[in-house]
Amino acid sequence: MAFNARMTHWAGRRVWLVGASSGIGRATAQALHAQGAQVIVSAREAAALEKFVSQHPGAQAAVLDVTDAPAVRRTAGVLLAQGPLDAVVYCAGHYRAMTADRPDLPDWLRHNQVNYLGALHVLDAVLPGLLAQPANRRGHISLMASVAGYRGLPNSLAYGPTKAALINLAETLYLDLHRHGVGVSLINPGFVETPLTAQNAFWMPALISPAQAAQAILKGWARGRFEIHFPKRFTFWMKMLRCLPYPVYFALTRRLKSR
Repeated sequence: MAFNARMTHWAGRRVWLVGASSGIGRATAQALHAQGAQVIVSAREAAALEKFVSQHPGAQAAVLDVTDAPAVRRTAGVLLAQGPLDAVVYCAGHYRAMTADRPDLPDWLRHNQVNYLGALHVLDAVLPGLLAQPANRRGHISLMASVAGYRGLPNSLAYGPTKAALINLAETLYLDLHRHGVGVSLINPGFVETPLTAQNAFWMPALISPAQAAQAILKGWARGRFEIHFPKRFTFWMKMLRCLPYPVYFALTRRLKSR
């Protein structure tokens, strides 16, 4: 079932990817550029963005810290003044494994500031502009969450709740914006080989490359999906965990953690 307009033709389309200096965001920007999209890449790392632009003619860089709300508004204003945005993809993320017996409050809050509040800053900055675009070109919003947001998981004290919030946010955005012609999709990756997951000392089943993740995302957009999750051989089991009653879920999760 198609929940959104199918996005298959990217030539000439303007796409703003926030959090595109590395990992899934960068790979998705590369894939879109290869399809002819006019990509705008944002992140804090100016050097990484300049390198991307030098390797992808026609791409545009906008250095940005998503925790700086006024800067986000200014950047969005400049981009919208240049022309309609056909898609805004929020990929910015922060991750460090954390448990309740060893909490780190500053880093705990950093997860919230980047993963969730940063998304709110971007939405606040772009939604009025998207809604003001022509009815046949209102654009599309994609939020990068994670299967870690499906249920509480070990080592995910700081990260998981922010991704759960993004999942709920995307669902609500879809309900609110569908009637206005603005598409909304939710991206829930499993384990992807990125600088964030490189710090994990535990086994990551069904680990895939950023390029594979990017292709899964483009395929999901082409099919008009609301939720785009991958790789299916892993996310299927994560979805099954959501259906388990607490006694079974906690027992199973404790057993997996002890391995």
